[in-house]
Amino acid sequence: MIIADHPTALRQYLAGVKQKRIALVPTMGCLHAGHISLIHKAKCLADIVVVSIYVNPLQFGANEDLDNYPRVFEDDAAICKAEGVDCVFHPHDLYPEGGAKITLKVHALDNMLCGASRSGHFDGVVTVVSILFNLVQPNIAVFGEKDWQQLAIIRRMVSDLHMPVEIIRSEIVREPDGLAMSSRNRYLSPAERQKALRLSQALYLMQNDINIGGKAINIIDVGMDNLKKHQVSPEYLEIRHALTLKPENTITSQSRIFIAAKIGNTRLIDNAALFPQTMTNEATP
Repeated sequence: MIIADHPTALRQYLAGVKQKRIALVPTMGCLHAGHISLIHKAKCLADIVVVSIYVNPLQFGANEDLDNYPRVFEDDAAICKAEGVDCVFHPHDLYPEGGAKITLKVHALDNMLCGASRSGHFDGVVTVVSILFNLVQPNIAVFGEKDWQQLAIIRRMVSDLHMPVEIIRSEIVREPDGLAMSSRNRYLSPAERQKALRLSQALYLMQNDINIGGKAINIIDVGMDNLKKHQVSPEYLEIRHALTLKPENTITSQSRIFIAAKIGNTRLIDNAALFPQTMTNEATP
């Protein structure tokens, strides 16, 4: 396995494999089983797998956890090596001294859900992902469903900017008790972790109460009642169209539930389809 710590070293490695099918798995490190599932999917679909590990400062707000975000590169590199990754791209910085002067901007898709409380977050996401696409020039890139809004925005970026990259989604990986895997789960105390289970439990309750054509607000009330009973106040609990992210007033085959909540000082997100199929790999919002 090659570890490239600078774009030049990455390009030198890629020059020798440019005739092969390349998959990129972008991450911010602190790898867990969810990331490993992305690597497995990439290995099934490509000849060469590149995993990027970079904590992107552009997607963190002024009061967010950039400085405290877990950085465990040696552990991450060991996981990548064990999983058969061909190249780990771990740059010190992807932006020029003094900061980037040219960045991308998301319109409309970023003013809802996580974007409503994280101004500029998705601008930072699309900027860094576009940089990674330019450097790696992958045939495919694999992203997890847990950050569904991010997935939808990246698909739209690729479509709007005619980027020659196929975006592949990978299902949410959960702990045995249902908690969606996240690098931030390590911040939770035992009591907070138990409370965090209420997010996925609310989603399951809502899934069990659906019917096509039913009112979305009735399903949301089911989830909200359960959360309130366990003293969880969500930042949002909404049903939206899986592709466009527009609010759904009635339940359709494309309806998806989105939730975010702070458990202690840790912000967690989760989502779930109300029906088995909500997005094909070819669809864009």
